[in-house]
Amino acid sequence: MLRLDQQVCFALAVAARNVIGLYRPVLEPLGLTHPQYLVMLALWERAPLTVKEIGDLLSLEPATVSPLVRRLEGAGLVRRDPHPHDDRALHVTLTTEGRDLRRQALGVPPQVIARLGMDVSQLQELHRSLTTVIAAARSAQD
Repeated sequence: MLRLDQQVCFALAVAARNVIGLYRPVLEPLGLTHPQYLVMLALWERAPLTVKEIGDLLSLEPATVSPLVRRLEGAGLVRRDPHPHDDRALHVTLTTEGRDLRRQALGVPPQVIARLGMDVSQLQELHRSLTTVIAAARSAQD
């Protein structure tokens, strides 16, 4: 039971580090880090969003998301505007450059899949399994 190579937490941690490492050279030409890429994915799908909404989508605390958004704003990819219904919140919206970057980002998934050398069906099955693990872990924390 206590063998390192039998621990789910170890396998998940090593897999996450290695897969995220594959993204680094693919995202570099886009000028994005992996966490910034995740923020941009959320915004490309659902902008405008508040920092809290981005955090909820990414399972991150707003205090972690805020610096990511500030860096993206500094790069000219997003803009923070006053929220129309909440004085305490800001809407994060895409700039023209941020929207245009999506076209380049379409090449990211195929490059990562090629680097992994796995079939798309294997990755889809892995995604389903990980989604189940995430849901189980969340409900165990409640």
